Amino acid sequence: MRSIVAALILLLAPAPALADSVVITADRMVDVLAGRIVEEPVIVVTDGRIVAVVGRGGAQPIMPEGARRIDLPGMTLLPGLIDMHVHLTSSPFIRGYRRLEVTDSFWPTIGVPNARAMLEAGFTTIRNVGSANYADVGLRQGIERGLYPGPRIIPAGPSFGPTGGHCDTNDLPPSLTFRDGERGVNGVEAVRLRVRLNRRYGAQAIKLCVTGGVFSANTSPGAQQMSDAEIAAAVEEAHMLGMRVAAHAHGAAGIRAAIRAGVDTIEHASLVDADGIRLARERGTWFSMDIFNTEYTQAEGARNGVPEENLQKDRDVAQAQRDNFRAAHRAGVRMVFGSDAGVMPHGTAGGQFRYMVQYGMTPLEAIQAATRNAAQALGREADVGAIAVGRFADLIAVDGDPLADVRQLESVDVVIKGGALVSDRRAAPPR
Repeated sequence: MRSIVAALILLLAPAPALADSVVITADRMVDVLAGRIVEEPVIVVTDGRIVAVVGRGGAQPIMPEGARRIDLPGMTLLPGLIDMHVHLTSSPFIRGYRRLEVTDSFWPTIGVPNARAMLEAGFTTIRNVGSANYADVGLRQGIERGLYPGPRIIPAGPSFGPTGGHCDTNDLPPSLTFRDGERGVNGVEAVRLRVRLNRRYGAQAIKLCVTGGVFSANTSPGAQQMSDAEIAAAVEEAHMLGMRVAAHAHGAAGIRAAIRAGVDTIEHASLVDADGIRLARERGTWFSMDIFNTEYTQAEGARNGVPEENLQKDRDVAQAQRDNFRAAHRAGVRMVFGSDAGVMPHGTAGGQFRYMVQYGMTPLEAIQAATRNAAQALGREADVGAIAVGRFADLIAVDGDPLADVRQLESVDVVIKGGALVSDRRAAPPR
């Protein structure tokens, strides 16, 4: 009787789900971990993760029965790119006081097309460093549920700094206030609470505004605006909760204070001095320097509503930031790719690779900044940043050699996320 019951249980039990398998081939692959080209790669993917990577001359992997194929003859494969400094719910076309022409609920809606633009540009992972009302958390949830396409998002929720600082809103008169009250965060205990609240509502990283900024009213990029104690409290709280910390910091004093406090990445680092570069190298702090977007802001900013005060600050720091990028790289500071997409159109973020090479990097180093290095800075080496066994099958392909011409990455031909083909410009129909 027991044997009959057992047989019935086996018959009635649901059949195990079949694994989804994909085999991806191309002519070449950039191995960002080894720093070399692999000829004729074969990549086997099961349930969205890589289970085998073999190049020419290697042992042929076992091909799963019924596996789908993505064959990319003539193409070069790279890991999906990672942008460490993105604003998905910002628009470069609606700046300054033009923001008051749209309602508050408008901003999350533009995150959907912006997320798609980033993905189609080859950025399969992004860190969103500042979004009101946790809109970046909502975008991540929608993408994960398959409601619309987009990259993997590490959301920071609302970025914060002190009253009157860069992350506050300083361009309105006292008679106009926000429904959510005072936006500044002041004092050690308030900073600790803000970190905890951000985590409570879904943030996976923390963004501090340590100095003044370029695109804010009545702040100086070079001036430190959070106290050393406030920065240290935020970092201590975030690290205790397992979160990494990005510090918006243009000025030299603020950069040094943030590095001493233990932040993980310095954003912008425009006016860093020799002591700041030395500290970053000694402490292993990552620099995320957006040295591309000035071309767009200076050409189109006034037309889009950017006040002249901001455009002048942009002009004042642009070349200094680029020169300091060269100096930091030459000194051995660890570097990641961060575009500040949202200041310029999201789909153009790949234009920064050219400037990273122009200001001192090799094409391989620039690619590693947006793959291997960024994954390390995020603490996500097990998931993203390389074409390697165990990681998500997030890949891009270009029709050319990006190690010879890094501008190949300004227009990515094919994007694969989790083993699924999500963008293929080779097959675009004629218009």
